[in-house]
Amino acid sequence: MKSQLNQLFEDKSGVHVLYSYNGMENYMDQVLNYIQDGIDAGDYVILIENERIYRMIQKELSTRLTKEQKEFVHFVNNFDFYYSSGSYHPPAIVEYFNKTIQSYVENKISFRSWAHVEWATMEEPLHIIGDLEKVVDEAVNQLSFPLICAYEAEKMPDYLKTVLMETHPYVLMEDDVIISNQYKPKFEAR
Repeated sequence: MKSQLNQLFEDKSGVHVLYSYNGMENYMDQVLNYIQDGIDAGDYVILIENERIYRMIQKELSTRLTKEQKEFVHFVNNFDFYYSSGSYHPPAIVEYFNKTIQSYVENKISFRSWAHVEWATMEEPLHIIGDLEKVVDEAVNQLSFPLICAYEAEKMPDYLKTVLMETHPYVLMEDDVIISNQYKPKFEAR
């Protein structure tokens, strides 16, 4: 039986999904299924993740994937990704992402991405996350690839939840994908 998420990816190529997760067990289930489903669909998977969690993912993938299949997973350290300029700076993040996907786009290689967004304190990038997510949403639509942005639910203040619902057309709720009623496409007045 096909998951709602996989059906969505088959129906639409540019899909930007918010995953507000509760607990590491749920998170691991979702990211592992996303990787497995992507590889099964013939996609490369760009996994923007922290090193500690990536090691756990790798360990589990070694029981699920062949050596050849593991070559389809491209790990990007999320700290390096989000702080490549020394701070959480959207233009630098977009540039880093463009470099990461450039060879896939140029060579017309099918890919999907998973980005684990995390930070040390709530004071940092909240005011600019919305700016980045708007740019990312536009890129997902222009380049037609699936992207899941994972945020830990309990660390999300109401302001951030609102911004994320406005910048993601879809929301993954464990086994359900819903359409965000708050989503504001770029062409709409903000």
